[in-house]
Amino acid sequence: MNEGTIWQVSAGSTDRSYADVFVNNGVALIGPGDSGPWRAERSDEDFEGGWVRRFADELRTGDVLLLRTGRKTIQAVGVVASDYQYLPQFDDVNGWDLQHARRVCWRPLPEPHDFGVPVFGMSPPRVSRVRHDDAVNYARRFVGSPPTDWQSGALPSLPVEEEALEEPPDKLRNLVAQVRDLADFYWDAREFGERPSEHELVGHYVLPFLRALGWPAEHVAVEWRNVDVAVFSRLPRAPEHCRFLIEAKRLGEGVEGALDQAIDYVSALGVTCDVVVTDGTRYRMYDASRDYAPAAYANLARLKRSALTLFDRMRRP
Repeated sequence: MNEGTIWQVSAGSTDRSYADVFVNNGVALIGPGDSGPWRAERSDEDFEGGWVRRFADELRTGDVLLLRTGRKTIQAVGVVASDYQYLPQFDDVNGWDLQHARRVCWRPLPEPHDFGVPVFGMSPPRVSRVRHDDAVNYARRFVGSPPTDWQSGALPSLPVEEEALEEPPDKLRNLVAQVRDLADFYWDAREFGERPSEHELVGHYVLPFLRALGWPAEHVAVEWRNVDVAVFSRLPRAPEHCRFLIEAKRLGEGVEGALDQAIDYVSALGVTCDVVVTDGTRYRMYDASRDYAPAAYANLARLKRSALTLFDRMRRP
């Protein structure tokens, strides 16, 4: 095992990490995946550069992967356990299309390991060979030290691909169409310019979404007691009547990283209520009665049938 090549693979940005998806499912994933499976005859331009080709063609079973969470930190060490695969069930990983896959036997670290210097470079690519001595030596020692049974252990079962929701509910049809039309456009800095602020996203998407779900204007407060959006089950608009709070983030900032801030707002209000985090397109609800465990999710640009659960939970009774 010590002779395998050492590679690093990104687990996303610090505020939009998907390291747990890799470890829990026994995979390493990269994108863009919406352009379809990689094949040797396809152009690198189909995949925004040569990273997918490298990931699919150059990694070998038995190679070592460092799960990178920054320029100098890792969260797990893994051993490549399969050839390249295209897994459509990973078309929405925290908003990213990451269908290009390798199965990996991961060994998560008790705490992220910090090398102290940017061993992966100042602007690390999504996947690359590791050449820095500190990182290479760490990987060699890790895979050569007992216990080593994890390196050939059984891989977790892969999740089942979710069924797409072809037809959104009638009252959401126009909003979903708008999101789909503009989702890619927002990321085109040359054509669109600077991405919209969270306040713009609240105005264009969150408030129309709530109205479509049956909430009248008087039950929805914007910028209320430091909360981006508060939804009230009844009047007057007081903390004890909060049905749920919404914390909004700009596109690309990672809605999952907003949970702690939203919980702090709930605590400051002295109440218990569910929390929704969003970037206008993606909505993730956390259940206050289950210690803010994830309860429902919807990506309006990429609807799955499970989105109906979120619509039901956010809809006015």
